Amino acid sequence: MKEIGGYIELDTYNLPMLHDGAIALNCGRNALAYLIRARNIKRLWIPRFICDSVTRLCERECVAYSLYEVGMDFLPSEDIVLQNDEWLYLVNYYSQLSNDTIAEFAEKYERVVVDNAQSYFQEPLSGVDTIYTCRKYFGVADGAFLYSDAVLNEELPQDESYGRMKFLLGRFERTAEEFYPQYVSNNELFSTEPIKRMSKLTNNLLHGIDYSLARLKREKNYAVLHQELMKINQCSLQEFPGTFMYPLMVDNAPEIRKKLLQHKIYIPTLWPNVLRSGSESELSYSMAKNILPLPCDQRYNEDDMMYIISMIKRR
Repeated sequence: MKEIGGYIELDTYNLPMLHDGAIALNCGRNALAYLIRARNIKRLWIPRFICDSVTRLCERECVAYSLYEVGMDFLPSEDIVLQNDEWLYLVNYYSQLSNDTIAEFAEKYERVVVDNAQSYFQEPLSGVDTIYTCRKYFGVADGAFLYSDAVLNEELPQDESYGRMKFLLGRFERTAEEFYPQYVSNNELFSTEPIKRMSKLTNNLLHGIDYSLARLKREKNYAVLHQELMKINQCSLQEFPGTFMYPLMVDNAPEIRKKLLQHKIYIPTLWPNVLRSGSESELSYSMAKNILPLPCDQRYNEDDMMYIISMIKRR
């Protein structure tokens, strides 16, 4: 029976939502789990330079995997030969893979899964399984989109997000530092979460976003950082729509990260598992250690970018 009256809940938003036609799920790794089951994938080729959530998911889903290296251009640096039952997991790091490049890999390997978790505004290619993650880009606790014609014949429950929102609401009114432990706990939660449909709350919040403005702000901030830092950046970068963060690779990255932290500029180490399990002689180890993912998202403006730059350049 429908409830009528009582206290007013969160408003229902009706703005157009990016990726509205995709399969809406509860998290990125479960978008991959959906594909693994729907495509009956038995083995994946995964980049060594990646979060261990992907390899843990493969173990959970009983999928074998092999590791490949990526180069400074963020592309596979070795010639991978797929067997008939193998798939290539292609990560679009920092939006550096154009759709033309992705199309070349899709044509060459046919069985490709594209991870666009760091390229939310990049359109998917028709016929190529593609994953997007919402919480890396917007103030939601969960959510992912999957483009695929594969159908998973399982009844999926709908997720609920209200119990995960405290760290987001807390940071809105207080500080990030105070609620950081809850943010970490929320991330860890998805290692055991089953595949679910996206929650009503997350879906509603995603309908309240001005995507054009968010993309424009990200592109302007990225351009400011690139203009000022490209001469010291060991990464050779392209500018693509609404990228995730600006990857600055320098030899003294750990020292800069500590210095920025003293000024409350928080720069994550995105793949600490690579540092724990890798060898210092591997390029993936060097990239995980020395790439500073600088924030350039829609919360900030040119003055904020110039402040970050001044702190990096300060001796």
